[in-house]
Amino acid sequence: MDNVKKIMVAMAFTSYSEGLFNYAAQIAQLLNAELIIASIINSRDISAVRMVASMGYEVDAEHYAEGIKAERKEMLEHFMEKSSFDRKKIRTIFKVGNPIDELLKLIVKENIDMIVMGVKGRSDLEHVLIGSVAEKLFRRSPVPIISFRDAKSAERLRNKIILA
Repeated sequence: MDNVKKIMVAMAFTSYSEGLFNYAAQIAQLLNAELIIASIINSRDISAVRMVASMGYEVDAEHYAEGIKAERKEMLEHFMEKSSFDRKKIRTIFKVGNPIDELLKLIVKENIDMIVMGVKGRSDLEHVLIGSVAEKLFRRSPVPIISFRDAKSAERLRNKIILA
């Protein structure tokens, strides 16, 4: 594992994100690697805001995206304040686009060695993984991916196995 120098954590900033950040930071610390936080604002959301604006409502897609970015930066700052991971080894990248495409491009552009991501994003649906960012990235990523599960999800999965 000496060749793992850059770890990217793909964050959608959900209720699972603090655990995901901490897990990725622990791995990066153990491997003495740089931690790159990647957060993609889905262009579908921006398009939806533009559609609402076209109906005469007072919303602005650019302000919406900036608001989401500011909210995510604030959450990340909170995570980092509670973490012992060296801030000098953390970089953040925010983009607007298709999350799968943007994350794959970042893997190549940033020479990422490993990805850490949750199996759940914005949706809290238990059984829906097909079609998700995680599932598609697991199939298409040129680098290893470590999947994070919070304690509640892990317990739910254990119980399903026991009951099966």
